[in-house]
Amino acid sequence: MGSGHRLDLVLVLVLVLIHLLFGPLPTLAHGDDDDAHAFLFDPTRVIQLSWRPRAFLCKGFLSGDECDHLIKLAKGKLEKSMVADNESGKSVMSEVRTSSGMFLEKHQDEVVARIEKRIAAWTFLPVENGESMQILHYENGEKYEPHFDYFHDKANQVLGGHRVATVLMYLSDVIKGGETIFPNAESKLTQHKDDSWSDCSRNGYAVKPRKGDALLFFSLHPDATTDTDSLHGSCPVIEGEKWSATKWIHVRSFDKPVSVERSGEACDDENTLCPQWAAVGECVKNPLYMVGSKDSPGFCRKSCNVCAL
Repeated sequence: MGSGHRLDLVLVLVLVLIHLLFGPLPTLAHGDDDDAHAFLFDPTRVIQLSWRPRAFLCKGFLSGDECDHLIKLAKGKLEKSMVADNESGKSVMSEVRTSSGMFLEKHQDEVVARIEKRIAAWTFLPVENGESMQILHYENGEKYEPHFDYFHDKANQVLGGHRVATVLMYLSDVIKGGETIFPNAESKLTQHKDDSWSDCSRNGYAVKPRKGDALLFFSLHPDATTDTDSLHGSCPVIEGEKWSATKWIHVRSFDKPVSVERSGEACDDENTLCPQWAAVGECVKNPLYMVGSKDSPGFCRKSCNVCAL
């Protein structure tokens, strides 16, 4: 697969952190509720919530009209939510997840395409690496128990490899409950919570669902290893209802399958800087990225001399 379809994970993830907190973003149109004018995505809206896991909140990422539009697309098409089986990778029913949901098509319409481009600009991860957007609806008592977004099975890694990041967009306010919770977050002990928070939210660092806000968190460390601190869930809705949209983003293009078996002819570097990195010892210092593993081929195998040339 060409370099245009493979991410330089280490460099990109470092750039993402700088970009999220300090860097200017590409100018993307973002319509307001009355469509009278468009304003640009403002990086000052982004708040760093946690380093372990790496999580960021963008206030007003979606307009009210965009939220309502996504809900309208989903209504009448919702089905019982499924989870991925850890062994087979197949979707199965489970009491772990009691919401209803559906998937939109990529670039389904102008609004969806605009949001997908905005997500790519914010995360510094290309549109092609994202799955189709999933719309979820939680009614009273419905929840999603804590889980990881990265995969435990190999079957789900054929398309795009691991999920590296998740963007969770809140499409509605919730009167009480429905918080996103990170049970393993380092900052859970320092977060103050008053009576407006649910009991569930007290079991970790929590984010209240606010219409238009978006939560970005990473499931992989900058060295591409899985981050167990990214364990997260959705607390039960106590009063009201919760609508959300999820965009899962992978380390490679999700649109094209990747074979983990690399023939001698296919073996090549995926980045023009690979020879330089290999020369300064990165094949040993950063083997997961440079050389790869049995589940995911490395990006600099030729320069690291680990395949037949």
